[in-house]
Amino acid sequence: MSRRAGTVAVAGRPNAGKSTLVNALVGTKVAIVSDKPQTTRRRVLGMLDRPEGQIVFVDTPGLHKPLHRLNRAMLDEAMEAILDVDLVLLVVDAAEPEGAGDRHALELVGKAKPPRIALLNKVDLVSKPKLLPRIASLAATGLFEEIVPVSAATGDGLEGLPELLLRHLPEGEDLYPEGTVTTSDERTRVAELIREKFLERTREEIPYGLGVVVEEWVHDPAKNLTRVTATLVVDKENHKRIVIGLGGQMIRDAGTAARLEIERTFGKRFFLDLRVVARPGWREDPRFLGTLSS
Repeated sequence: MSRRAGTVAVAGRPNAGKSTLVNALVGTKVAIVSDKPQTTRRRVLGMLDRPEGQIVFVDTPGLHKPLHRLNRAMLDEAMEAILDVDLVLLVVDAAEPEGAGDRHALELVGKAKPPRIALLNKVDLVSKPKLLPRIASLAATGLFEEIVPVSAATGDGLEGLPELLLRHLPEGEDLYPEGTVTTSDERTRVAELIREKFLERTREEIPYGLGVVVEEWVHDPAKNLTRVTATLVVDKENHKRIVIGLGGQMIRDAGTAARLEIERTFGKRFFLDLRVVARPGWREDPRFLGTLSS
């Protein structure tokens, strides 16, 4: 049988479970995850090698109507991926009622060349009687070759998914060397993991206005220790106080959680020096956006 390989854009509304799905399929954490919408800000590649071929998943920012320059850049990232891959996988949150956001996502995904597959995610949270109308609604669009119910969190429905996706990919050789997991560099992944731990601990509007810039990266071979200096950027002074926390408790707790996960991910020791600055309007500043690590 001929080998197949290609790119699969994982698209959908914010918080539909795209990154959880990619991590589950790749078998390791390549994209950060939180319960906050718009966690993913740029395309993240994750590779899955199978005996029949290679799938390159492209995790994309959520499809939404942008309010800031940062959001517009995120939507541009998603659309570039959708229009430039071999297969589009639309992830739909089955636990949420169908609404205007779903119709907007369908409109954007409809611009992609076929083939397209719809994945109804979070089916572990939905009863079968409620699931069937969602399947019928997606089928009625005529956009999708397949509609597959899954749960990325529990793994239900994922076992045969790679083989299904490979059938829709072109014949060809692997796009990346066998064993490659992601193309994201260490600095970017470290910055993302730092941001993830603060997203987990903050509420209201702070997650949308939080960025991370890696300022310094120094490896000490003698101590086998990598020292990272990173700045957390927020919109407002009161947000800065929240991110630091009373007596510095928040930044210590989130920083420790980030360091531990970074060390588990890379298998080596890290020291994190985290600072927080308030920079009003940074999400509208194109020059500053170009300096962001996460």
